[in-house]
Amino acid sequence: MSLVINHNMMAATASRNLSNSYSALATSTQRLSSGLRINTAADDAAGLAIRELMRSDIASINQGVRNANDAISMIQTADGALQVVDEKLIRMKELAEQASTGTYTSDQRLIIDSEYQAMASEITRIANATDFNGIYLLNGNLSSSTHSGSGLNSTGKLKVHFGSSNNSAEDYYYVQIGTSTASALGLGVGAATTADGRSISTQELAQKALVAIQTAIVSKDKIRANLGALQNRLENTISNLQIQGENLQSAESQISDVDVATEMTNFVRNQILTQSAVAMLSQANSMPKMALQLIGG
Repeated sequence: MSLVINHNMMAATASRNLSNSYSALATSTQRLSSGLRINTAADDAAGLAIRELMRSDIASINQGVRNANDAISMIQTADGALQVVDEKLIRMKELAEQASTGTYTSDQRLIIDSEYQAMASEITRIANATDFNGIYLLNGNLSSSTHSGSGLNSTGKLKVHFGSSNNSAEDYYYVQIGTSTASALGLGVGAATTADGRSISTQELAQKALVAIQTAIVSKDKIRANLGALQNRLENTISNLQIQGENLQSAESQISDVDVATEMTNFVRNQILTQSAVAMLSQANSMPKMALQLIGG
């Protein structure tokens, strides 16, 4: 290579190698400081796209777990209220049994019936007052077999959405709760005029009420059994979602996270190359001085 002044090619080469090594060192520093292998699309365009899709699914699944837990809390609220209703129904049957015997006068049966009606009113009050986050559970609002979510307020049975998409077979199902007011159960003065459980003011009515109350207890138990089955299903759904989320998180980590051991090796290598390039650039910049010595000589 000729000894020239205008173009110092050794310095240019050293400068180019310094730039490459310093850029690689900066990349290693960014990866080690962030813990991510992919910090920009330039690092891995395809990997970035896959990672962001996985992250959106992971976020949706985590929210789906919270949705399912909220639904379990709602079901437990309804079941707790029905447990109180159960106690009232048992007391009503006890009162009907008491009024069915002939050892009480008509005035005494009217007194017994007044408590019977009070129990029926309390059942209706509980059904109308039981709500979860402003959603009334036992008054019949969730008893419809159809669902509509097109309005600001959804109507009909309640949809619990837990999946990351909108597939009816995979991502949601419905919670339907029957009406649990006393009139819906056929008890108390609010029931239909033909209902056998309207009153226990006479011996005959009290005897008929025993059968009506038994039917009401069975109807209430069916609602509770359905809620219990839904709770178990939701708990299984949560377990499945958590496993799915863990596996997606692991896959996302493989794509996105930096291997610290490998990257530290690259960092040290790039650091040495950068230091070497700086030293060689300094030497290359001193080479034209040799030409000046020839000119001066």
